[in-house]
Amino acid sequence: MNNSIEKRIEVKAPLARVWRALTDHREFGEWFSVKIDGPFVPGETSRGHITYPGYEHVKWAVVVQKMEPEWLFSFTWHPYAIDPKQDYSHETPTLVEFKLEKIPAGTLLTITESGFDKVPSNRRSEAFRMNDSGWAEQIKNIEQYVFQKL
Repeated sequence: MNNSIEKRIEVKAPLARVWRALTDHREFGEWFSVKIDGPFVPGETSRGHITYPGYEHVKWAVVVQKMEPEWLFSFTWHPYAIDPKQDYSHETPTLVEFKLEKIPAGTLLTITESGFDKVPSNRRSEAFRMNDSGWAEQIKNIEQYVFQKL
């Protein structure tokens, strides 16, 4: 099994527009299907709840790591942590990075989630599989969201 997931897409929009969709908590929430309580702040926990149908019971929490304008936004979280009865706090979180690069057509967005080797073995394979398919969907969501909001 791989230790990381990587998805890339060329978004036909300026770097600044894609950056805002990633780092403004309200915009992020629209395309990611999550209601976030407040702005993203490096070093702080961002909380909310999932709004995606069937997952509304899931609380959302990430620790924002870096916000380097128009280049890198990253956070850590517990992948596929959807069981409300399970305490995931003792697990090592994975790192999610959104990297932006200006290209002639607009912006190259690369999403990487790494650290699956630290996920407990009893849930590692499912967490990887679900997040791999989840990021495949989310990268399309942000592209559509940005396109509609231009």
